[in-house]
Amino acid sequence: MSISLQKGQKVSLEKPGGGGLTRVRMGLGWDAVVKKGLFGKGKAQTIDLDASCLLFDAGGNLADSVWFRQLRSKDGSVLHTGDNLTGEGEGDDEVINVDLSAVPANVTQLVFTVNSFTGQDFSQIANAFCRLVDETTGQEIARYELSGSGQHNAQIMAKVSRDGQGWSMTAIGATANGRTFQHLLPTVSAHL
Repeated sequence: MSISLQKGQKVSLEKPGGGGLTRVRMGLGWDAVVKKGLFGKGKAQTIDLDASCLLFDAGGNLADSVWFRQLRSKDGSVLHTGDNLTGEGEGDDEVINVDLSAVPANVTQLVFTVNSFTGQDFSQIANAFCRLVDETTGQEIARYELSGSGQHNAQIMAKVSRDGQGWSMTAIGATANGRTFQHLLPTVSAHL
């Protein structure tokens, strides 16, 4: 059963019946808003959203990052499947796979961000979502709709944190501006 998350809501990533999740997939999907052209004819635009996963230690220091220029974490526990430049197609346009059991012990939080590399603001982006899927069953366990179109071109989507012996996910939904995750670090820091 999927949970639709609101900003600030936290959900445990413990499996029904006990035991924690070990492999999760964070999916990002979006469509470009069709702009009205000459004589009312719609024109599709190209929007390149980028999903990133930032790995932080207990002190809030960036330990590693996975994004379109580094598709794999240094330890191999986080893997980005590749950069989608247009958002065309159904379902997840960019995917980041995480093996939670292999995340190094010093990493306490994984923060997922999305930004418009091409610079358009989110008022030009439709049907955007972030979802977390249990990779062992294929079941969607949490979904966060990226609502609230606005003048921002980035969003701090969610974080997955060590919670005792397991993991939990918190929907953040904080707006920001920046074409890569490096520009988002001051905003991310406020949510660690």
